[in-house]
Amino acid sequence: MAYPDDAKRIERRTGLAGATVSAGQAEVLAAYLDVLRRWNQRGNLTAFELNPPSDGALDRLIVEPIVAAKWLLPADRLLVDIGSGGGSPGIPLRIVSANLRVVLVEARARKAAFLREAVRQLGLDRVEVENRRFEELAGRSELRGAADVVTVRAVRTTREFWLNTRNMLHSKGRAFFFGTADDTSTISLPVNVRLTLDEPLVPANGSRLFIISRLD
Repeated sequence: MAYPDDAKRIERRTGLAGATVSAGQAEVLAAYLDVLRRWNQRGNLTAFELNPPSDGALDRLIVEPIVAAKWLLPADRLLVDIGSGGGSPGIPLRIVSANLRVVLVEARARKAAFLREAVRQLGLDRVEVENRRFEELAGRSELRGAADVVTVRAVRTTREFWLNTRNMLHSKGRAFFFGTADDTSTISLPVNVRLTLDEPLVPANGSRLFIISRLD
């Protein structure tokens, strides 16, 4: 079932984190939660409580991407979301960033099916779903050196992962890594990328955004 107060709660939780969304954006974000809720009842897309959504679910799935959106640049056009799963942060970032083309990368067929259905039901244009591993996608010539932003959450990152990420970014591209303070000492970067920003996202849950930039 849809919860009629989801949009207002999204606006309130976003405001508590120091960001804002329009009423229209909040309605679309609430609709995204409704699609996720219905699919989550048939298969595990997220462990967060969605009936109704807990404050923790709203913060992680919705508010964190909205806060992170302030670090997008006006010139950013292509965002690639790695391991999209339940659709966050990629779908909320697209909802609040109309200029973006978004590629959602998900290796698991059922999760990729959910992503396609969510994109269809929300009427989001310029959003593509790639049902394949990131390593495979990174080798495609049309995406090499093309992404302005690569987003990463709950994905095991290795030096090889960051090398593939670098190769997907253009010369001024950035990777947005959604994590916590505990990740500061575990992000293992190769020599040709560097950590350029470490900022809190939602103080209530200790989340942080790490921005990792390509070096040329």
